Amino acid sequence: MAVAFEPAAASEPGATPYRQRSPLWFAWRRFASNKAALAGGGVLLVLIVMAVLAPLITPVPPDAQLFLTQALAFPSSQHWFGIDDLGRDFYTRIVYGARVSLTIGFAAAGFSVLIGIPLGALAGYFGGKTDWVIMRIIELFSVVPSLLAAMLLGALTRGGFFTIVFIAALFGWVNVCLLVRAQVKAFREKEFVRAAQALGASPWYIIRRHLIPNSVSPIIVGFVLAIPLAMMLEASMSFLGIGVPPPTPSWGQMINIGLNFMFFYWHLAVFPTAALAVTVLTTTLFGDGLRDALDPTLKGR
Repeated sequence: MAVAFEPAAASEPGATPYRQRSPLWFAWRRFASNKAALAGGGVLLVLIVMAVLAPLITPVPPDAQLFLTQALAFPSSQHWFGIDDLGRDFYTRIVYGARVSLTIGFAAAGFSVLIGIPLGALAGYFGGKTDWVIMRIIELFSVVPSLLAAMLLGALTRGGFFTIVFIAALFGWVNVCLLVRAQVKAFREKEFVRAAQALGASPWYIIRRHLIPNSVSPIIVGFVLAIPLAMMLEASMSFLGIGVPPPTPSWGQMINIGLNFMFFYWHLAVFPTAALAVTVLTTTLFGDGLRDALDPTLKGR
């Protein structure tokens, strides 16, 4: 399909011609035009900065029971999100809960990428029996409810940070694998791959040096979209009591405790629920925006 390019404006003598713009410039142009994705990325960046700087922007340690006489106090100018049932500053615990959720989300997404890239590349390049076996594995993980499997494994291992990361990565690699597989299948018939094969390059060399580098876009998208899935799984497991053990702050754990006081002390359930919803929503919007911006079929639009 022919793509029309706009010449650089004559009034801008130093402007780069439109046809000479890099693919990254076109991707940024599409992403910047998506206001929802741009806002999601901005909010996500703020949340990451808050999580990193948590000790500097919170008044007390997250597990310090310094306000027992004010337990269950409502939000005020001294305690923005109120006090929980054990006399701890709730704003502090919400901020540290962001650190836990984001750390698990990024760690699980990273391991999902490490699993999904090689399997997707193998399935896409070799096809045949290799593709059939990997697709059957994908179908197996797709039909097994991730939360039920997480409950079983969490109960057997008593939960914990590394258990949640392992479980989230175990189910999160599927989407990354499918994205990479589709990209590799689309590129394996290209001229540069044919040329490398004609020169005697091994399949492993072609996959490592040519196909995977050209699959960076779906890899980035798969990584970002795996983050909210991991955070939701962590919150669900912590809500059920098989996630991050107390006193480490976890939004799912806070929601579970807050439901016991919901009709009298609304802030104990509302604030962690809102924090989780905002984080998952903004990360998803950011990931969707990246997917649209990096979609090769939209280049030059």
